[in-house]
Amino acid sequence: MLYPLSLAVFRQKSREMPLKSFVREIGNMSKKFTKKEKHECRRGGAYIAPDSSPLSSTAGSSTALTEHGRWANLPPELLLDIIQRVEARETCWPGRGDVVACASVCRSWRQITKEVVKTPEQCGFLTFPISLKQPGSRDTPIECFIQREKATSTYRLYMGLSPALSGNLNKLLLVAKKVRRATCNDFVISLVGNDFSRSSNNYVGKLKSNFMGTKFNIFDSQPPKDSLVRSTNRSLQKTHLRQVSPRKPMFITAKISYELNVLRTRGPRRMKCDMYSIPASAIGQGGTAPTPTAFTNCNDEARLGFKTLKSTQNVPLVLRNKAPRWHEQLQCWCLNFKGRVTVASVKNFQLVAAAEPSQNVAVPEQEKVILQFGKIGKDIFTMDYRYPLSALQAFAISLSSFDTKPVCE
Repeated sequence: MLYPLSLAVFRQKSREMPLKSFVREIGNMSKKFTKKEKHECRRGGAYIAPDSSPLSSTAGSSTALTEHGRWANLPPELLLDIIQRVEARETCWPGRGDVVACASVCRSWRQITKEVVKTPEQCGFLTFPISLKQPGSRDTPIECFIQREKATSTYRLYMGLSPALSGNLNKLLLVAKKVRRATCNDFVISLVGNDFSRSSNNYVGKLKSNFMGTKFNIFDSQPPKDSLVRSTNRSLQKTHLRQVSPRKPMFITAKISYELNVLRTRGPRRMKCDMYSIPASAIGQGGTAPTPTAFTNCNDEARLGFKTLKSTQNVPLVLRNKAPRWHEQLQCWCLNFKGRVTVASVKNFQLVAAAEPSQNVAVPEQEKVILQFGKIGKDIFTMDYRYPLSALQAFAISLSSFDTKPVCE
């Protein structure tokens, strides 16, 4: 009969002590951050790194119980009640960092927090790093903005309306760095802004262009669920395990292509996105998009150069830019960005689904804007995305607009 008494005491104290003070005490006990992570995330609130080792480690278990013994031994029902209250009251950053702080206390707290927190598709919130690879909300778009630093060729994705409206409360989501090569340009994407190594746990993918900047491949650091894996390099098939690079493998999840403008006619860029990891049925009635639940380690076969090319369940989802209309008075091409874009630019675009008649996709679903990107300042761009795209996919598509395309304009 100890538990009912404990739960009654907790409920009584929760009325006397504000929940925010209780959560702050929990957050102070969490020692998960390193100095480097704290410096990188001071503008974005709390940060929790993806799992780099199995949770069943014996050493990790003993350490967690030693450091957080009085918290790890709470009854599961009482712990669930605490996490649910914290999660229900924090709906945006930086306050949502309290939810991450609860997951950082110990293993039991982390497991229950992961069960309580819903995916962005269900709740519209971004909480853990894996949320960046999960589809966005079905109801309303998730509003973000990109800050460009030309001097360092760095692009930072923040969650929020704009720097002017959010101030220092912006949540840093992803950072990309442009690497110029002899025959192409790479945009390496990381969870932090000071670590772009492919062997790091912060590495999540990259965008690679061709020589002309008209075609791009989106690479992910882990294969999508239910995907077909093929090798793109024959010499790698005979490579021995001792020759395997410690770097993470890369899997092609999407292809972006821009139409050539040979006649130099007036008009915006025309683009097409083949989302190999998302079936076209995802936007239909009752359709679902792949939703990873954790960062996974790829097997040795995948490390030998295997890359995913297409989904095995259905034809891939195809996205095309929404056709603008010509405004006679303004003498320019116009799109309705609903106030989210204020500066005219050739980089601005909106993407909608391009479904075939045989796929039986409703007309409203085909007209719904899945991703929109546009300029609002000298180096500030808005990016709003929704289901079935993830933040990583939307960010990679938006990065393709920054690359130079002399044959498309």
